[in-house]
Amino acid sequence: MLLLGRAPPPPVAATNYSARPERALCPGRLASSRAVVATAAAKAASSRGGQKRKQVASVANPLVKHCVKLRLSAAYRRSSRRLLLVGLAPILEMCRFELDAIDHLLLLDGVEIPEVLREFSGDVVFVSAAVMKKVSGMQSVDSTEAIAVMHMPKHFLDLGGHEDGDALHGLFNHPTRILVLDGIQDPGNLGTLIRSACAFKWDGVFLLPACCDPFNEKALRAARGASLQLPIVSGAWHDLHELMTKYNMKMMAGHPESSSDASKIHSLSKELADSLLNESLCLVLGSEGNGLSSETLQACELVNIPMEGTFESLNVSVAGGIFLFMLQPKHKIDSRTLTP
Repeated sequence: MLLLGRAPPPPVAATNYSARPERALCPGRLASSRAVVATAAAKAASSRGGQKRKQVASVANPLVKHCVKLRLSAAYRRSSRRLLLVGLAPILEMCRFELDAIDHLLLLDGVEIPEVLREFSGDVVFVSAAVMKKVSGMQSVDSTEAIAVMHMPKHFLDLGGHEDGDALHGLFNHPTRILVLDGIQDPGNLGTLIRSACAFKWDGVFLLPACCDPFNEKALRAARGASLQLPIVSGAWHDLHELMTKYNMKMMAGHPESSSDASKIHSLSKELADSLLNESLCLVLGSEGNGLSSETLQACELVNIPMEGTFESLNVSVAGGIFLFMLQPKHKIDSRTLTP
C-alpha cells in the first residue's frame, strides 16, 4: 500500500477558483521510485517553489463544483475535455506514462505531496475532508487523499460531438487491428478490454453507440492507464464503415455458438488466427445483456471460442482477452495455445 506522510497544513491562500492556462507535469522524476516519502515541511517548501498552493474548505467552491460535475457527467467531461482521477494509485499510474496533463492536484489537508509529483508546477489545492468526500463521492477519505483534474487525451475523438470527421484518419496510421465495442455498458468490462487491447498492441478502440464512457472513474481504474495511451474513438456505424473501407479491414465479431446457426460461425483456433495474420481486422464485441446489434450481425463474420461443458458464453472481458491475444498483430507472438 502507498502511504502518504502527514505534514502541517500549508498557509491559507485565496479560495476562489478561476480558469488557468494548461500546465505540464514535468517528466524529469517520473521514472524514479513510486514510493511516497514524507519530508520536513521546510524542505518540502523549498522544493516546490514554483507551485501555486491553495486552500479550499467549502463544498460550494467553484472548483469543487467543477470536479463533481467531471465525476458525474460524461457530457461535461467531453465538453470541457477534462477528466477526474480519484486516488493516489491511479494518479501515479498516469505518471508512469509521462503524461503532461494535470491541471490541479487536490490533496487532503495535512498530506505531503508525493515525491514523484514534486516537480509538478501547477496548482496544488489542499482541501478539507468534507470537500474530499464531495469530490470523490466516497463516505470516507481514509484511502482517498489525492485527486487530479487532467486533460482528456488528444487521441480521444468523439465523432458524435463537434470533432472533425477528418481527424479520424489522422488518429490511425494504417491500422491492422481495431477493437470495436458494441453497447458495452459495464465500465469495469470496458476498461479491462481497453487494457487488454493495449497490452496486446492493438491499434485502437472504437466505441459504438450505447457504450459507457471510457473516462468515468470505474473504467479508468480498470484500464490502469491504457485509456490514456491508446487511440479511442466514439462514433456511429457509418464512421466505422468509413474507417473499415479506407483501410480494407475485415470485420469479425465474437459470438456464442449456441445463439445462432453454428454452421455460419467460425471457431477461434491457431489456424484461423494464422490465416488472418496478413489481413487488417476489426473485431467487434457486444454486451453480455443484449449481445451484438443487428448492424454488427449483418456486417461481420462471426467467430466463437470453443468451450467444453455446459456454459454458453464467457464474461465479455474474459472472452475479449482471449480474442485479443489470439488475433494480435503477427509481430507479437508466433505460438498460440488454442487448437481447433
